[in-house]
Amino acid sequence: MSEPLRPRRIVIAGYGMAGARLAEEIRRRDSAHVALTVLGAERHAAYNRILLSSVVGGGMTPDMVRLHDTDWARRHDVDLRIGATVAGIDRAARTVTLTDGATVDYDALVLATGSRPWLPPCEGLLVDGVLAPGAVAFRTLDDCERILAASRPGAPVAVLGGGLLGLEAARGLASRGNLVTVVHPVGHLMERQLDPGAGQVLAARLGTLGIEIRLGVKAARYVPGDGLKLDDGSHVPADLVVVSAGVVPETALARDAGLTVDRGVVVDDSLRTSDFRIRAIGDCAQHPGTVSGLVQPAWEQATVLADLLTGTRPAARYRGTPVVTRLKAKDVDLAALGEVHTEVDSPDAEVLCLTDPTRGRYAKLVLRDGRVAGAIVLGLPDAAATITQLYDRGIPAPSDRFALLLGRALPPGATVAHSPADLPAAATVCRCNTVSKSQLVKAWRGGARGVSGLASATRATTGCGSCRDTVSAIARWLASSEETPA
Repeated sequence: MSEPLRPRRIVIAGYGMAGARLAEEIRRRDSAHVALTVLGAERHAAYNRILLSSVVGGGMTPDMVRLHDTDWARRHDVDLRIGATVAGIDRAARTVTLTDGATVDYDALVLATGSRPWLPPCEGLLVDGVLAPGAVAFRTLDDCERILAASRPGAPVAVLGGGLLGLEAARGLASRGNLVTVVHPVGHLMERQLDPGAGQVLAARLGTLGIEIRLGVKAARYVPGDGLKLDDGSHVPADLVVVSAGVVPETALARDAGLTVDRGVVVDDSLRTSDFRIRAIGDCAQHPGTVSGLVQPAWEQATVLADLLTGTRPAARYRGTPVVTRLKAKDVDLAALGEVHTEVDSPDAEVLCLTDPTRGRYAKLVLRDGRVAGAIVLGLPDAAATITQLYDRGIPAPSDRFALLLGRALPPGATVAHSPADLPAAATVCRCNTVSKSQLVKAWRGGARGVSGLASATRATTGCGSCRDTVSAIARWLASSEETPA
């Protein structure tokens, strides 16, 4: 009698949002033929990094942002090792070595090592290669704990970086009563996602929330307990400096193993590195269709890679992700998608722009062949919802463009509606996890109840969290409906 085939050994190096999602997707597809090992460098179970600003702001506790409970690995037969850092890869022997000297064999290795904070050059910010006392990066759950421990209410805090994460940290700290100053070296905020007009309106809106914005200046010197001296000679008092100036892909492990590395670990549409037994996903991976630093591409990559590694869909390929960026900051509603930097006078696109800085509103719409190619929507949540659906579904925009910008126009045939009953079945409700209204209805019919039940069944609300209100409305509508709609 022949020996039974041993399970395929898959090792995931990284237990952040990408690695955790991949492990889940693999187990959804195959629980018997894969021996799955997950190696996490942090001491925590996986958590939702997108929601860390809510932890800083006091709206959520660390337990509320965790992706897995303490029993998750046992229930799903996963060899999960917390606090396990991979020190090296032996590609010939197909083993990874951990910093404690242990080795793990693999048939397929997935790098999901993420990224680390980029630290801007500033005298005094680093001491012996680590951040000086009173300076904390904003990247991990441990960072949140350090920030909360160091930021007493009313104390002045400087945030280095006016990008997405920096502004979320600033808003969280301001909501706790800190006097926050954001220092950003570019002439407007969130320059990757916003044009100058939108950046200016956003800065004014944040100003009304007690956040001072310093643009076009760099931190030249940091003095613990005193604050920052800027390169224009001015001074920003700060008991605490929070560094959120960008991230750098974690590629050292791949580079040391001889894999092809550019800005990130170079991968193809199958998420393969230059060694076909090694794949990479998330922030550490470099794919032509990926915007780094966002969770949606990582989760879409995890879905494709799980199909490939388990043989569920051998022809599955990752072709890139059209990203919608949302600022998760209390009292600020901002969405940016697609071509945000196309000029108003572009000869090959239709571009409309409305600005209302007094009320903190800005809308820019870019259309090509009558379809949404890009948009920036600040302070107009109804318009943001409708435009995002048009973008996702690729359907023609309404002829009344200004009504669309103001959130008063409906997509042809269907729309984002104030009533869940009017929402099309195919409408995407949770963009992070590609969950439609029909999937929520199906989950409800299957026994899922309330927002928590729908989240467990479909993962809706477990990404950026911006769809929670819509999912709540759908749950209430379903609960009150005597006859579940189609």
